[in-house]
Amino acid sequence: MAQTPKRGRPRAFHDKTEQNTVRALDRAMVLLQSLAQSDGMTLSELAQSEGESPATVYRVLITLAQHQMVELDPVGQIWHVGAGTFRAGTAFLRRTNVVERARAPMQALMRATGETANLGIAQDGEVLFLTQVETQSAIRAFFPPGTRSPMHASGIGKALLAWFPAERVAALARGGALAGFTPATITAIDALQADLALTRARGFALDDEERAPGMRCVAAPIFNEHGEAIAGVSVSGPVFRVGPEAVPEIGAQVSQAAAAITEAIGGQRRGA
Repeated sequence: MAQTPKRGRPRAFHDKTEQNTVRALDRAMVLLQSLAQSDGMTLSELAQSEGESPATVYRVLITLAQHQMVELDPVGQIWHVGAGTFRAGTAFLRRTNVVERARAPMQALMRATGETANLGIAQDGEVLFLTQVETQSAIRAFFPPGTRSPMHASGIGKALLAWFPAERVAALARGGALAGFTPATITAIDALQADLALTRARGFALDDEERAPGMRCVAAPIFNEHGEAIAGVSVSGPVFRVGPEAVPEIGAQVSQAAAAITEAIGGQRRGA
């Protein structure tokens, strides 16, 4: 007897071969992602970056603009993501109440430390930043919603990896050495595993100029009701303010914020 397909799914749902994809839609999504990762692009820049003709790209942009997914700045003829993209993004955030419940603890964390507080989750092997509470200091970290960062070179990433299964951590290095971004980046899997063990023991992770020179990040994990690390909260700031002597106290403050968010979403923190 043939298996009945799940509601809302065609029989070929898991088939990602070319005949089950819509090429025009795929092209539109690639263009939208390019715009989202930039501060705006001209038609020529988009066409060149994607290897498409300007006429083809223009048709895609006009279609996306009809749905407010992109918009054109007529002065500079620069295309940007539009309000429709923002609305779609907020729908993603509504899938979980962690963003809403984290807001007050993050604001308190920013006031206590004087540094920017961030919230992120793991997605496709990277950290996806969901929201932040910015400090008013002139020099500060900035991770707008939607920013991504490699997990092994991120405070939140390492805070999550420390409580992930060992095989998930090992998978990061299957392609060889981990990518390096600064002289301080951990690129060997055994060194990363040692760092994650230290993270579990002290309760917080440290990005010590591993992603960007001159910036430190201290992070702690947020757990769901099953004791699974599902998100991380952090504070980031320049090394002249977040000095080595300040890290233990900031780590305690970040851990307290993570515990408050865990409690607010009905989660249960796991031990080291």
